[in-house]
Amino acid sequence: MIAGFLARPTWLHPVPAGTKLIALFVLSFAILPVEDWRLLAPALAVTLALYASLGREALLRLSGFRPLVFILAIIFLVHGLMGDWQLGAGAVLRLLVMILLADMVSMTTTLQDMMQALMPLLRVLRPLGVNPKKLSLAVSLAIGFVPVFSAQWQARAEAWRARTGKKPSLRLIGPFLADTLRMADNVAESLDARGFARKGGRG
Repeated sequence: MIAGFLARPTWLHPVPAGTKLIALFVLSFAILPVEDWRLLAPALAVTLALYASLGREALLRLSGFRPLVFILAIIFLVHGLMGDWQLGAGAVLRLLVMILLADMVSMTTTLQDMMQALMPLLRVLRPLGVNPKKLSLAVSLAIGFVPVFSAQWQARAEAWRARTGKKPSLRLIGPFLADTLRMADNVAESLDARGFARKGGRG
């Protein structure tokens, strides 16, 4: 899971949580269909520049991503063994961009601010028996699981390619979103089991 809040203020801290979350989701879904490493390399360079602009303390957090190096290496090697090193490079670069963008949001946005930004959107689910406060916390926490979501997308994309022989289709976004919501729901159930609903009230 991605590390926690960055205590030292940066230029990104004052940006409203809603703005950052919208930008994160838009940019993440925009690069999902992109496979050309020549397009993703500049995107990673820009992302790293933005990350570095948050200061030395932010850069030190990069060491926390070391466990991902092994996963990224496997993804690259699998593509290489299948005869498509360029596609493997694209997959690795895409994952790195998504992970760094998510970390930039999580380390400059408090959990409470994320919850407040998400609450208005999730209140529409109240008639379905959903606790907006609990779900907003679950989604906020789930942002830290971006590497997991990225791996899920990669697995679906590889399965699609193996089954059809074609590049991943935008039709994969629906099942991917379903998996993401299921994970958020599992987080919510875990929180409920730990008494969050009783402590947080009805939201």
